[in-house]
Amino acid sequence: MDLLQEYRRAELFFEAGDPAYAAKLLEPIVAAEPGNTAVRQLLARAYFGAAQLNRAEEQLRAMLVSDPSDHYAHHVLGRTLERLGRPAEALGHLRLAVAMRAEENAEYSAALRRVENRVNR
Repeated sequence: MDLLQEYRRAELFFEAGDPAYAAKLLEPIVAAEPGNTAVRQLLARAYFGAAQLNRAEEQLRAMLVSDPSDHYAHHVLGRTLERLGRPAEALGHLRLAVAMRAEENAEYSAALRRVENRVNR
């Protein structure tokens, strides 16, 4: 299997709106190259997009073990935990993502406000 070619195919399916099939293509690539952050990130995003939230959480946590300063992984993990109905747990990751981001990011800030409002009700 040509891993780069399969990764590019997965990107195409993801961008075309088929995250479940993209995940299917990415799973063996992550198994072959577990340290490849770009592949693992796309797999996490594909799981998130396909509402396979527990699998997304697993990939994102693995990313954060490798790089705890990955603001994007914290953001997507926070969003994943929010969708899993665990807003209190999501809040910490969303706060870290906003704090780590040097410039203002509207998407990060909106997610943080939404979860803070939910937790503080």
